[in-house]
Amino acid sequence: MTLVVDVQYALDDPAEDDSELPSPEDFQRWASAALAGRCPAGEMTVRVVGMVEGAALNQTYRRRSGPTNVLSFPIENPAETDPPLLGDVVICAPMVRREAEEQYKTTQAHWAHMTVHGALHLLGYDHEETEEAEIMERLERDILAGLGYADPYAADKAARAAC
Repeated sequence: MTLVVDVQYALDDPAEDDSELPSPEDFQRWASAALAGRCPAGEMTVRVVGMVEGAALNQTYRRRSGPTNVLSFPIENPAETDPPLLGDVVICAPMVRREAEEQYKTTQAHWAHMTVHGALHLLGYDHEETEEAEIMERLERDILAGLGYADPYAADKAARAAC
């Protein structure tokens, strides 16, 4: 069995649609790396959205105004579902582009990070508590390094060290 990743591109504004969006194969590779050894098979959706849908989902499900970079919606699986449905990861394309620029990362590296981050949430990983955040961030670093990307939290560490 394998991981099936359904990719939906649902940008609000034609101006948001650009050639920097990852391909379905990119999302498949990143999600597969995140789930390797943690989930032998499953099906998930990655939905790429614009600012309007990103803000609406963030308000509805997190009670926070404005868009966020990534939201994850795990699914409680009926026992007979094969392969198991893991859930949905929603990534806001304009936020990824903006954050990549602000954090001096390539957009591809940030897309990979958001996909890995969202996929780990589908498996129950979280970062609300310090100990949970350390575990999740370490996993993200290891997975992204295996994909050839730099530590996604390096800029954060450098900024904290400068304070």
